[in-house]
Amino acid sequence: MRVGQFEITEPVPELRDPHVLAVLRPWIDVGNVGTLSLSRLERHLHAQEIGRLARPGRFYDFTRYRPRSFLNQGVREYTIPTTVIRYAARETSPDLIFLHLLEPHCYGEDYTDSVMELLKYFGVKRYSLIGAMYDMVPHTRPLLVSGGVGEPDAEEEYKMLNTRPSNYEGPTTITYLISLEAEKLGIETRTFVVHLPQYFQVDEDFTGTARLMEILCNVYQLPKRLMDPQRGREQYEALQKIVSEASEVGSLLSRLEERYDKEQSEASGLAPLSPNIEQFLRDLDQGFDPPETSSDPESTEPPE
Repeated sequence: MRVGQFEITEPVPELRDPHVLAVLRPWIDVGNVGTLSLSRLERHLHAQEIGRLARPGRFYDFTRYRPRSFLNQGVREYTIPTTVIRYAARETSPDLIFLHLLEPHCYGEDYTDSVMELLKYFGVKRYSLIGAMYDMVPHTRPLLVSGGVGEPDAEEEYKMLNTRPSNYEGPTTITYLISLEAEKLGIETRTFVVHLPQYFQVDEDFTGTARLMEILCNVYQLPKRLMDPQRGREQYEALQKIVSEASEVGSLLSRLEERYDKEQSEASGLAPLSPNIEQFLRDLDQGFDPPETSSDPESTEPPE
């Protein structure tokens, strides 16, 4: 069955007051924080695929998002990058829809329109965009999480979850139209984006994943073991050893800690970073390209 540009598997399940948890790759999924979080939830709740784009080539340039071939018990198989939809029916509502968005290269408005048709078809009550971004924050402090702005009904929930309003301005994604259109239809919207240290860029950031899982476990009353903070602690402890041996990074870290502490204590007039440190961060960005994205990225996450 077709819903917009998506092919939906029949029979279609009846979902109770479903909430969508969406991850947008690669734009807001640095460290694979959003993808890892959804994967944990999907394993725990035994999620099943319900659909994917019927013709992903309409939206994606396959010289940028490469198809992949692999061997499965000696048989060569092939995957095409796409947007995938899974769902999990829970004992108590809301049921959950997991939306793995892959940012379109073209026909972006048609793409967002199709996602909106999905939300309307399933009677979605809430749409949440989750993920992570790089920021000038220290790894030695609790990771910050930014939420949405202009959502009066969400203000108390954001406070309870210890998130802060986003002050980001700059380039964004066409898929932001999904949140805007959802609000017009009376669908609740939420945003939870973890801020990761810019000077530590890894394929899988487990501390960021634990922080995002902390929020999702609180919102949906899920077991705390899904957070798995120990892997993140071990990862950042290894980073600390590297930092202690590099004087330039150590100086940067001290400055970031100072700014973080002042901001958290609501001090005014934060001193700007020195030009040398700003240049150092820009050089870091130039050394990292966004990872090539596939439809089902491999993960070192252990099974639930």
